[in-house]
Amino acid sequence: MGSIDLLLQWFCASVSNELEMDDRLADFWKGVLGSKNKCTNYFQRYLLTTLTKPLTLGLDDVDQVFEHLKTAQDFFGLLRAWHEKGKNEPIWQNLRLVIVHSKEVYIPLNINQSPFNVGLPIDLPELTQTQVSDLVKRHGLNWSNGETEQLMAIVDGHPYLVRKALYDIARGSLSLNDLAQVAPTEAGLYGEHLRRHLLNLMADPSLEAAMRQVIAAEGAVRIEPSQAFKLRSMGLVQLKGNDVEPLCNLYRLYFRDRLEVK
Repeated sequence: MGSIDLLLQWFCASVSNELEMDDRLADFWKGVLGSKNKCTNYFQRYLLTTLTKPLTLGLDDVDQVFEHLKTAQDFFGLLRAWHEKGKNEPIWQNLRLVIVHSKEVYIPLNINQSPFNVGLPIDLPELTQTQVSDLVKRHGLNWSNGETEQLMAIVDGHPYLVRKALYDIARGSLSLNDLAQVAPTEAGLYGEHLRRHLLNLMADPSLEAAMRQVIAAEGAVRIEPSQAFKLRSMGLVQLKGNDVEPLCNLYRLYFRDRLEVK
């Protein structure tokens, strides 16, 4: 991840392997052209011309690249360039990209070089109480409506947080009451998840200050639009008109303590 050249070589080799095609890196990875040009040529002059039908690439967990800013800017800029090529060049219309990522990290990308503001964006929405109740039953738990509401009072309908809680409770690792006590702490089952968010905030003092402002308010509050966009991109807040509030009570309780907000 620290080297765009090595990442793109691995990328090309991995796609070739999945397609059961010969690895021809030695033919394309030579000369003075940059890594992105070599990777583009590998797809355009080899993979896409050899295949007899369109190629759909599903890129999962791409947020792993977010931690390496320079590599992320180069890699996602390349994907955006391929998207633009598909508007005018028939060969690139045979490539379809599905990019999947979590909302834990915000990375600054030039609006004209980002693949995340083109195509069809699909956000995984918050679960409704009916959907959470259905998940409760699917986990073999015989809960009352009050117990489902107790869980949602902590994590609302956040899909990952709901699923993780139900999984651990169904396994007998903890009870719902135990969850309520330890959930907003690093000793609880969300400890690693919360700590990652905290470290991401602390790496950006202006973003940390904005989150303090959100946590300190009793309801929705208005902050700088750029900060609201970043915090929403990280999955920490939700929009209420032009104002924002914590995405769930878990975040409000945890950050109120860790950021020492009175």
